[in-house]
Amino acid sequence: MIKIELPKPDLVIRQRTQVVKENEVEIPSVYGFIDFHQIPRDKGGLIMFFNRENELLFVGKARKLRQRVKKHFEDNVSPIKNHREEVVKIEIFFVDDALDREIYETYAINKLVAKYNVDKKFVHQ
Repeated sequence: MIKIELPKPDLVIRQRTQVVKENEVEIPSVYGFIDFHQIPRDKGGLIMFFNRENELLFVGKARKLRQRVKKHFEDNVSPIKNHREEVVKIEIFFVDDALDREIYETYAINKLVAKYNVDKKFVHQ
């Protein structure tokens, strides 16, 4: 049997409101998130979206994490396009190797039972 353990997230982004200070630029909110700038532009890895009950909604992977996370909130083909309002927390895992990303994504979808991942779901609950 193969033993897989998900690493701890490298970055956790939560919905929050910016308290604008004097001489500070206001950051536009995207579905309540203002911290996308914390996600490196050049890192690949895994993305997990959670709701208020800490239920895993969706797991994704990307070669460029920041761009992909933003796309989930902007495009019309994202699997979470009808559920964006549910997302309150995003966990980011830096994973350089493409095969490792694929393995972690499939494992997380099935082990943690991601609600809106349907294409890689092998466990039906």
